[in-house]
Amino acid sequence: MEQRTAFVDDDDHFHDECGVFGVYNHPDAAALTTLGLHALQHRGQEAAGVVTYDGRHFHSHRALGSVGDNFNTESVIDRLKGPMAIGHVRYSTAGGTVMRNIQPLFADLVFGGFAIAHNGNLTNARTLRHELVERGCIFQSTSDTETILHRVATSEYRKVLDRFVDALRGVSGAYSIVALTRRKLIGVRDPMGVRPLVLGRIGEGWVMASETCALDIIGAEYMRDVEPGEMIIISEDGIKSLKPFTPVPSRFCIFEHIYFARPDSVIEGKNVYAVRKNIGAELARESHVEADMVVPVPDSGVPAAIGYAAESGIPFDLGIIRSHYMGRTFIQPSDTIRHLGVKLKHNANRAWIKGKRLILVDDSIVRGTTSVKIVEMMRNAGAKEVHMRISSPPTMHPCFYGIDTPDQEQLMAHRMTVDEMAKHIGVDTLAFISHDGLYRAVGEQSRNAECPQFCDACFTGEYPIPLVDKDGDPGPEQLTLLSES
Repeated sequence: MEQRTAFVDDDDHFHDECGVFGVYNHPDAAALTTLGLHALQHRGQEAAGVVTYDGRHFHSHRALGSVGDNFNTESVIDRLKGPMAIGHVRYSTAGGTVMRNIQPLFADLVFGGFAIAHNGNLTNARTLRHELVERGCIFQSTSDTETILHRVATSEYRKVLDRFVDALRGVSGAYSIVALTRRKLIGVRDPMGVRPLVLGRIGEGWVMASETCALDIIGAEYMRDVEPGEMIIISEDGIKSLKPFTPVPSRFCIFEHIYFARPDSVIEGKNVYAVRKNIGAELARESHVEADMVVPVPDSGVPAAIGYAAESGIPFDLGIIRSHYMGRTFIQPSDTIRHLGVKLKHNANRAWIKGKRLILVDDSIVRGTTSVKIVEMMRNAGAKEVHMRISSPPTMHPCFYGIDTPDQEQLMAHRMTVDEMAKHIGVDTLAFISHDGLYRAVGEQSRNAECPQFCDACFTGEYPIPLVDKDGDPGPEQLTLLSES
């Protein structure tokens, strides 16, 4: 497995690993897909790819790096011909950052070309991979998505849709998928609907995307969410909906509301920005402390801080200024550089902080490394008191459904009590939103302990989908591809 490039700011957030986008029946399908991926760039910055079909041939462009770095010339878009396209942005969780892992993945199968792009993570991918290799399949990537491709290829059903359904019935995990054949654009969500997928309309064409912000950027009309366990097929015959899986209660990822989704998106019928403001208001009601100023840790803490300030009556101010021009850096992360690196992203607004009692609002604490540096920065800028409020419950467990998370032992909340965390971070007080408070902010009365309305395993350890590869014996590891420069 390839190691990722180190970042000197030692980013201390969870990362969603993918965003997907698809267009059917539009003359500018490639350009629209590229724009849609721009809007979804927050879901993955390591790689991007687009596959199109022009009625005779499939065309593909995939590259490491951001969408803007790789789809920035007319010549690239002009080569991606055809009225049908799918695209993908990636932050890897399964498989390293190498060219052959960049999606959409494509293969010529017995029925013709088949391209697939996947947001999520399969919890039995390694087990399936071992079985497929035993049957003679030759893998070209370390991505869990390729197991779906091979299952489609080896299915004994004749029709493409039957093969696809057959393939998905054998996988376990979270997935929102867009796929492209010579005649169809297909979108599907796993039965629990852990990861998002929406359907839109643009002129006579159709669009599917991870979030509504990707519809907005191209002027498409949001129609509805693809439902959990639903497969939508778009072809010259129109749009068709199938429900090929056994119905189960929905368990949408609650962290989409807290952090992953863009604030201007609507997910599961709820405006993300409004939900985050509600979370801040709940925080103020649950754990208020007297202070002079509410300060967001930008940018992800801003909506919750606005909600906290409005509910508490304490002024909201930008006590921390974020630089939006910090990209990758290849400076070796020595201890000294790592200590200074946070200033590349954040800097104290000293004139507003000195002598003030502050309430810092952030979305989560993972390892705690960034929190320590932010609090130290506030102290050095002259803050009289520093209190921290977090718009998620303590993150005590890793995610196995498509979120890049550290091992459990690296999670601060797994190793420490809240009081111990406060002492380590250096704040006067520390409080997290309660589970019920979070659910109230999202529009539920409380968390149903017997049947939770969301996937919140990173807080509770209650994993709704079996962790086959983690808990079982999947056989020998097969992820042995050489890394690529």
